[in-house]
Amino acid sequence: MNDDPSERIGDGDEADGDGDAAAEWPVDLSGVTESVVATLGPNGLWNLAALGLHAPEHDGRPADAPVRARTWGRTRTWRNFRERGGGVVQFVTDPRDFVDAAATVREEGVPVLDSADAWAEVEVDRVGAGERGGTGWVDWHLRVTDAAVERTDVRTINRGFGAVIDATVAVSRLDVPSYDTEELLARLRYFADVVDRCGGPAEREAFETLREVSGWDSRGRGDADSRDRDGDASDKDRDGDVDRE
Repeated sequence: MNDDPSERIGDGDEADGDGDAAAEWPVDLSGVTESVVATLGPNGLWNLAALGLHAPEHDGRPADAPVRARTWGRTRTWRNFRERGGGVVQFVTDPRDFVDAAATVREEGVPVLDSADAWAEVEVDRVGAGERGGTGWVDWHLRVTDAAVERTDVRTINRGFGAVIDATVAVSRLDVPSYDTEELLARLRYFADVVDRCGGPAEREAFETLREVSGWDSRGRGDADSRDRDGDASDKDRDGDVDRE
């Protein structure tokens, strides 16, 4: 990294520097862009979670309106946004890091992953809240206070990468009553096939992690050892999972 944001974010204070004007996002955003967000927890570690970034035009808002993100449930990111007022958004193309953020509890001593192509330190404002399918949600507007591009080399993706990303969404919905479990399992079987046929070693490793932490294939087989995941779900950030597409 060129300038580690962990040196400025720590106690929820304003970033150092003149910084009256908002900085720009380091990448162009369109539709709902998948990202990994790091937020500082009460234990002094940075929690990583998947976060969908809604471009203003995608929501029918003016182009100069703030980017919007939605957190679902009383997650670590929801708590840290509320208590710290911000975090570090980063853009990664390593499917293993994305799965770790989306489906496991991963905490780090620094906010930015080595695989991040770019990052943006953001301040957040709570702008709305509601409930859907029995789960509460909060909308946040994100304002960039600092940003950097870490690498500009060409990084290719394959169909397996896309399947991994979609699979994290399907897995997050398995315990949501308003979604059909059998339909989700059918999607996951399809994504598994795509990863097997089109993915590389990184995509296969990422999908195997997703399989292990979710146990979705055991559910599909009616495995008697398949366990209820409600306790796990309450401990893991599932930010934007229901609203990331």
